[in-house]
Amino acid sequence: MLPDKYVITIGRSFGSGGRALGKLIADKLGIGFYDKELLVKAAEKAGYDIEFFKNADERAPRIMGGIIPFSMGFYPMSWIGDTSSAGGDTVYKAQCSFIHELAETEPCVIVGRSADYVLRDLPDVVNIFIHAPLDECARRIVGRDECKTMEEAKAIATRTNKLRANFYNFYTDKRWGDAQSYDLTFDSSLLPLEQIADIVIDYVRRRLDK
Repeated sequence: MLPDKYVITIGRSFGSGGRALGKLIADKLGIGFYDKELLVKAAEKAGYDIEFFKNADERAPRIMGGIIPFSMGFYPMSWIGDTSSAGGDTVYKAQCSFIHELAETEPCVIVGRSADYVLRDLPDVVNIFIHAPLDECARRIVGRDECKTMEEAKAIATRTNKLRANFYNFYTDKRWGDAQSYDLTFDSSLLPLEQIADIVIDYVRRRLDK
C-alpha cells in the first residue's frame, strides 16, 4: 500500500513528453497533477500578478550587478540588481513554499520547478527525468502544433532546455539532467509513454510500499 502522502517529481527536456507522462502517471494513480497550474495557485497565494509568475517560470534571475543574499542552492549569493530580478527570487521562494504545502497535504505529481531539489529532505519522494534525442523532441513539438518546421522546433527546444538548465543549476547544488540527480531517467523515444508510466508506477509501489 502506498503512503497517504508521496510525491513524484518529473524533470524533462522540452519536447520529450514529460508533462504528458506526468499526467498519465497521476491519472493512473488517481493523484494530483501540477505543472503550470502550480504557478497559478502559488501566484494567488503570494498575491502576485499571474502573468509575472509566468514570465519568471523556470528562468534564473538575470545578473544585473547588485547583491542580494541567497541561502538556497549552489551559490551563496545571487548577483541580482533590480527589483524585477529580485522578484524572480521571490517567485521561486513562493513556489518552494507551495510545493512543500502540497507534499504535506496530498499525494501528487509535480513537473519541473526543481521540485526534486525543493523536496530533497522529505521522505517518500521519487524523482524522474525524461529526455529524448533532439530530432524526436522536435517531431513531438511539431506534432503539438507549437511550430511548423523541424528547424524551428529544434531551436525552441534548445533555447528552452538552456533556460531550464540555467534555472535548475542556479537554484540547486545539482546539474539539470544529470542522472545522479534522479532516481530514474528515461529516453522517451525508446518506449511509449504509457509503458514508461507503468514502469514508474511499478517502481514507486515497490519502493514506497508500506
